[in-house]
Amino acid sequence: MSEHHHNKIKQFRRIRFLRDILGIALTAFGGPQVHLTIINKKLVQKRKYISEDELKELNSLCNMLPGPTSTQTITAIGFKIGGPMLAFLSLAVWILPATLMMACFAMVVYFFNLNNPKLDFLKYLEPMAVAFIIYAAIKIRELFVHRIHHWILMTVAALIAILFTTPIIFPLILLTGGVASSILKHSKNDVKKIQNIDWRNFFLFIGIFLLAALLGGITKEKPFLLFENTYRYGSLVFGGGHVLIPMMYNQFVEFKHYLNANEFIAGVGMLQAIPGPVFSFSTYAGALALKEMGLLGLLLGSSIGTIAIFLPGTLLIFFIYPIWNQMKNFSPVKNAIEGINATSAGLVIASAFLLFQPLEVTSMNMLVLLATLFLLLSTKIPYPLIVILCIAAGFIF
Repeated sequence: MSEHHHNKIKQFRRIRFLRDILGIALTAFGGPQVHLTIINKKLVQKRKYISEDELKELNSLCNMLPGPTSTQTITAIGFKIGGPMLAFLSLAVWILPATLMMACFAMVVYFFNLNNPKLDFLKYLEPMAVAFIIYAAIKIRELFVHRIHHWILMTVAALIAILFTTPIIFPLILLTGGVASSILKHSKNDVKKIQNIDWRNFFLFIGIFLLAALLGGITKEKPFLLFENTYRYGSLVFGGGHVLIPMMYNQFVEFKHYLNANEFIAGVGMLQAIPGPVFSFSTYAGALALKEMGLLGLLLGSSIGTIAIFLPGTLLIFFIYPIWNQMKNFSPVKNAIEGINATSAGLVIASAFLLFQPLEVTSMNMLVLLATLFLLLSTKIPYPLIVILCIAAGFIF
């Protein structure tokens, strides 16, 4: 086979891979666990881009890193089969549909206002969103909390996050959970030194973090502050998008008042109706954070929210993936991740409590909340159908 023919086959395979990623991006509802099932079905079983064991290994890597797990898994698969360029293109194709939909919803909320009678049919998205967060808390607890010290870390994290609402508390909770778990589960195994590390992407990751903080601190300009806040969360969130939501609520609603509680919760509700990464919520929050600048602010804010939330996790994948074979048995990291995941479960419980507080306690709101939770816990009804039912209830009542 000639080199030219071999290159054409390779190019066709990469184009087909990106087309498959787009198909997943348009159909993958339900968060990282469901996304993994769809990725396995379409990319492993059907197309055989990688083996099932390789997928499990890559997913383990992404669960050990902060950032959007599904997004990082797809980026890592792209890296494995086509190098850095295919990894970047895979990322772009995967996040594009969800971020566009959330940006459009932010514009709807801005131009019509949630209090406008024209948007009254969206009123039950708020109690529905609280039910989804409660459901996420239950599922994350089942996934990550198994031992006594996990229960302790989860409970303490939830109580602290509810009682103290300063922005620094959420990252501190996660870091403390990691350190505590690493100490409690100290491994006596010999740790092999990791060699041949290319530090460039890690230094870029840290450099952007510091530069954003510096520019925000000096200029006090809202776009720089928004980038720094969002990039920080993309750098510190373990456990998926449902952990991101309480952190953003704390910063954007309670502390800096970029959004009001109703706008925030409506965005969480709409998030359940769209496929793709849960981290696309940052696109919506970023847009409304700069709403006082009009249409330009919405476009700028959605762009900042998207780039800042997905960039840290992507840089970490580009840094870690080449040395993953050396890192995957690095016991101190694995032990710390257990604690971070347990405290993440606590943060999601706190999120359910915090998002319930601004909700108006009416009979219909409580009925929608409890009915949504019942459907999630006892049926396999698709998430978008639940959203459609809540919107239909808004029209009827």
